[in-house]
Amino acid sequence: MSLQPFTQVSGKAAPMLAANIDTDVIMPKQFLKGIDRAGLDRGLFFDLRFLPSGEPNPQFILNQPGWQGASFMVVGPNFGCGSSREHAVWGLKQMGIRALIGSSFAGIFYDNCQRNGVLLITLDTQQVQELGRTVSEAAGAQIEVDLPAQEIRLHDGRAVPFQIDALRKDALLQGLDAIGSTLQRSAQIREFEQRHLQANPWLS
Repeated sequence: MSLQPFTQVSGKAAPMLAANIDTDVIMPKQFLKGIDRAGLDRGLFFDLRFLPSGEPNPQFILNQPGWQGASFMVVGPNFGCGSSREHAVWGLKQMGIRALIGSSFAGIFYDNCQRNGVLLITLDTQQVQELGRTVSEAAGAQIEVDLPAQEIRLHDGRAVPFQIDALRKDALLQGLDAIGSTLQRSAQIREFEQRHLQANPWLS
């Protein structure tokens, strides 16, 4: 499957720095019933985004004018813990979230983001807290994430470097999921198959 490549992306970053925000909070269970992925943006953070009346909660960060339409989120530790539901990542994508910046992420959630083209940036706790304070002011919410250079660029000109696994970086830059990354090596796979069958002819 072809994904949207990630190169240099500019946009607002919304802070959500509470620890252990799990996938039940990101995508509540009532939105897992559909037979396709349609409408999951409605379910994203549903119990936080909406009041019992169904009206948008004005206190929730993504509903506030300075952070509406955010492309990034600065999140607390162990973000995405809980169940393995991939719907949480699909909902983030449908809301336009291109990257999450935090100190740690749950393992399955991390892999689900990679498979779906959402960049996860891991910084140390102090850096995340400082970045969270910066983007908590609407004037500082606009940032740029430059994946080729591995930098987050802030509104005041500061740059925050980050590390990323080379294979994950390459897949994001090219917009490739796991199947697409494998197919890039199809010639090598065929060569291996031929050599293997020549060495073990009884297998054919």
